[in-house]
Amino acid sequence: MSDQVSIPSLDALLKAGVHYGHTTQRWHPKAKPFLFGKRGEIHVIDVAKTRDKLAEAVAFITKISREGKPVLFVGVKPLARKIVKAQAERCESPYVVNRWIGGMLTNWAAISNMQKRMKRFEDDKASGRLAKYTKYEQLEFSQEYDKLNQDIGGIRSLTSGKPGAVFIVDPKYDKTALAGARKLAVPVIALSDSNIDPSKITHPIPANDDSLKSIELITSIIADAVRAGKEKTNAE
Repeated sequence: MSDQVSIPSLDALLKAGVHYGHTTQRWHPKAKPFLFGKRGEIHVIDVAKTRDKLAEAVAFITKISREGKPVLFVGVKPLARKIVKAQAERCESPYVVNRWIGGMLTNWAAISNMQKRMKRFEDDKASGRLAKYTKYEQLEFSQEYDKLNQDIGGIRSLTSGKPGAVFIVDPKYDKTALAGARKLAVPVIALSDSNIDPSKITHPIPANDDSLKSIELITSIIADAVRAGKEKTNAE
């Protein structure tokens, strides 16, 4: 990958359906600066502003990543899960796609204890220490591990509860993640559809958050930015 992340053309954004907002009845007044107009009962997002805001977000994320700060990807919304997981893994970033646990950022001591329990099970299994327990006890340990892995497996690489930034696909769906990040003053990058209040997001990206192609395009660019920052660090 080159040092520069390629920002999609206006045509590419349109082809991905980035411009389709929600119905006019569901809009948020503060989203008005990002709207081009209406098409029937649907608000149309201004893709020129999408491109500008995406470029700003890419520059910020590249900088954060270059400084060695992790970007946490969040996409609990069923439509976004596979995309977010794949793109986060591609850029070797932590992610949450199954469910957002209360206190995931604000009560890191509890999350850290969960991580330690996972590590202890892995160590006991590798060393053979699990053999001293009954089969029923081993099954219980295994089931607990599977649940922990489902809940926090994607954030095993996080060593503290304050990442450099959080990327959220749908800040309305994942409002708890947004609230946690804001409480800790962690910068938030997020898709900002026509029903979203962009003033709550550090780097809003005006875009359709209900289209698979739109989500995939924007998330892949964010992952590219993380990778670009890491590659700059490695090259220095």
